[in-house]
Amino acid sequence: MPGWLLPLVDAAARARSADLTRWGIAPPEGARAAAVLVLFAAGATGPELLLIERAEALRNHAGQPAFPGGATDPTDDGPAGTALREAVEEVGLDRAGVTVAALLPELYLPPTGFAVTPVIAWWHTLSEVGVADPAEVARVERVPVAELAEPANRFLVHHHPSGYTGPAFRVREMTVWGFTAGLIDWLLALGGWAVPWDTGDVRELPPRAIELATRQPPRDEQAPPAPPAPAPADDPIAPYEPVGPYDPIRPYERLRRDDPDAAGDSGPAEPPGGGAGTVG
Repeated sequence: MPGWLLPLVDAAARARSADLTRWGIAPPEGARAAAVLVLFAAGATGPELLLIERAEALRNHAGQPAFPGGATDPTDDGPAGTALREAVEEVGLDRAGVTVAALLPELYLPPTGFAVTPVIAWWHTLSEVGVADPAEVARVERVPVAELAEPANRFLVHHHPSGYTGPAFRVREMTVWGFTAGLIDWLLALGGWAVPWDTGDVRELPPRAIELATRQPPRDEQAPPAPPAPAPADDPIAPYEPVGPYDPIRPYERLRRDDPDAAGDSGPAEPPGGGAGTVG
């Protein structure tokens, strides 16, 4: 495993759900289990992340950039098994070339009723990937971590009148927002890749993103109502993120390896463009 991934893996071992979300809501009994694959690879310019853009016809998160993943099947071997199986189905990933590095805490998403486990993995033997299931995936991208960390590509998105405000990224002609952007924000900070950016740059969600996020499926396809979330019930987009201003002071700073309150002290990670184990 490359040295640039170790600080993130170490932090993940100590993380709690409350470190990763401002909600901090424990999954209720009956929440559906799911997992996403946070797959890191070594690219020509440093670490890369595998992202997909979901098909617009999907009921949940239609048209949104995301990590490969989905609901757990009874035959899956835990969250890692779910994440890898979904990646095989969605993008044709060769799972033999992947090593699971760590599991992040389960995160509850009230809008869909899913309890999602992010699975951090190292793509040690690259294989060809692409749209394997057009019904679920519209495109596949390997995005450099340096591109995600670039301040010019970072901003906040806001939707009035719901009060939704959260981090976002503009990369590869995609606006990454919501759960995926929040998770990437956390990954950059804990991996030691984050650099200062303008948190005063607040933009409205693109109209198409709002349209897809608020679209209601046909009544006979609607999922059972999820437990209530701390957001206005009359606005269908509000539950996707906590209400209120984005807070750049993160409670998960305690997880940094270079934090005096954290166990051990091996220093911060290398920058995105280099570091031990980077293949150029």
